[in-house]
Amino acid sequence: MSRPTVSVALRPTPFSKDFLRAIQAEGVIDLDIREIKPIHRAFRPMVMEAAFDVSELAIVTALQAVDHGKAIIALPITVAARFQHKCIVRNANFASFAPADLPGRRVAVRAYSQTTGFWVRNILEMEHGVASDSVTWITQEAPHVAEAHEPANVLRNPNGAGPAELLESGQVDAAIFGNDLPTDPWVRPLIEAPDAQARAIFERSGVVPINHVIAVAREFAERQPDVVRYIYRSFAASRTRAFEGDELALYPFGADAMRHSLDVLLRHAAAQQLTTKALTFADLFGEAARLLSES
Repeated sequence: MSRPTVSVALRPTPFSKDFLRAIQAEGVIDLDIREIKPIHRAFRPMVMEAAFDVSELAIVTALQAVDHGKAIIALPITVAARFQHKCIVRNANFASFAPADLPGRRVAVRAYSQTTGFWVRNILEMEHGVASDSVTWITQEAPHVAEAHEPANVLRNPNGAGPAELLESGQVDAAIFGNDLPTDPWVRPLIEAPDAQARAIFERSGVVPINHVIAVAREFAERQPDVVRYIYRSFAASRTRAFEGDELALYPFGADAMRHSLDVLLRHAAAQQLTTKALTFADLFGEAARLLSES
């Protein structure tokens, strides 16, 4: 019997590289690895077309996909997470201001639905009293889920300029970045001592700012449920090889380990109008729970 071929879209990290090496060495399935850079370019085709069997997916995109009935199943596997306090920056060439001064100002972010943007808005509201609807969000891209709604205070930049260009030119007061955080000399974190603050909040709350999980196409899961369960177990094994000590805590794996952090996301995603209603943990991972528990 021939081995199944599985199409996979993953960002190259120590975690994903270990996973791919192990899969290839075991020879249970064949991999059709799709190299998509940056990885967020894979998210829209995954949720709108189920373009891959297995794909890394932003957790907010996964949530919006579930909200709008897209044909994907999110798995409780964290493949990207980081402390987000450092991700909102200002331009040091202009007047200095504090997070509490943001109401009435303009902040650039690649997309309102970008997961880093969600976590930063949550930080601003919970720690600095800045409501999401008090800021005008200047975006470059629409949500990956075409039907997802954007609040009235979200504006698309008409000339397509990215957050870095808008911030450097002074067209916005601050900007939010993910992996593309600029290192220019004029870039300053808006939040003082962001790494220390983020660590303190994490130690106090236990909330991991999860960015990306794994999703599978529903058709693939229905056709190859044993392969999905094999992939889940393989990610679990790779996680223990790729990380150690405190770093493991930033990559929670499995529904029980992820529930606390995602309860925060689910509650505040609805408040930020990223979803049409308050979704539950079961809405997000219920299908995965049934799939992974089957023998």
